[in-house]
Amino acid sequence: MESILVLTHADETGAILTKASLEAVTAGIDLAARLSAPLAIGILAADATTLTKSLPSAGARILSVSGQAFAQARYATDAAAAEALCRAAQATIVLAPGSSRFTRVAAGVAHRLGGFIDTHITALAGTDAVEASRWFYRQRIEAVLSRDARPWFLLLDSGAAPAFTAQPGAATAEEIAVALPEARTNVSGFRAPQQGAQTIRPDAPLLFVAGAGWTKKQPDGQVHTTEAAGLILGFLRATPASLGSSKSLVDQGSEGQSVLPFLTHLNQIGQTGATPRHAKGLSTCCHGEEPHVVGWRFIADRRAISLDPNCGWSRGKADVVYIADAFQVIPRVNALLEAAKP
Repeated sequence: MESILVLTHADETGAILTKASLEAVTAGIDLAARLSAPLAIGILAADATTLTKSLPSAGARILSVSGQAFAQARYATDAAAAEALCRAAQATIVLAPGSSRFTRVAAGVAHRLGGFIDTHITALAGTDAVEASRWFYRQRIEAVLSRDARPWFLLLDSGAAPAFTAQPGAATAEEIAVALPEARTNVSGFRAPQQGAQTIRPDAPLLFVAGAGWTKKQPDGQVHTTEAAGLILGFLRATPASLGSSKSLVDQGSEGQSVLPFLTHLNQIGQTGATPRHAKGLSTCCHGEEPHVVGWRFIADRRAISLDPNCGWSRGKADVVYIADAFQVIPRVNALLEAAKP
């Protein structure tokens, strides 16, 4: 019989479990029900006492590793904690969110336990055997994976399952002892960018995508990159939305052309295999090229602003297309958003 463990961790405040962790809990509950397998949930945090309030109705054994050593992400301590939780649960299948914290250590933990790992899992299926789905080749090929080797670690992409919502109740976690190695690093503090400078927001309800048209010559024959940057950042501050970009716009920096100063390849949608899962998406000044649209496959409500009525978005790739100039539309939208502020 399989034994399933879901690894979770607290957010930066240490007060709640991350949204991705709660999504992994939902995936674990569904998988355990299909396989009729026991389920355990492991919590990694400085203080797991308050975090168990999120899990009373999960119907699972709750394990925790607590202590100040686990307040911050660190490979040595996180790997030791995850290994201890896996051994305590005697897990054959380990589910974990594909967060930076667990992505850093999961492969090492799988190696310590003699197991295997697969990442970027988007769905779990199967009743007799576990079937894990993921995308390859820039999101064009979907593969279904199954392994006989155990333990099997599966890192779930954000949005692979709905976040678990707890019912009122109380739960007690079993504290698992961990033999920590000698710490060779020390967290001395944090340096965070200003909130207005953050453009990648995976949990934002809206994805705003900027295309290369923002940096092209406008009707007056001039390039208005500075104005474009101000309009886009103003929209991001007012919503707040997450910022995506087409490959052509990101690549302009290496070609010596005028670029938006805050864009990097991390903002790129499509070619890098990035598949955002925001509820809504608004594309501006891009033409709905196939690689770009592939990256939008998980956006529920797609809209676009384009001057070209024959662009790719107009050919069935968007739910709504506004035939208009984004340089005229976005200032009016920003003004309306500013006026709507309390």
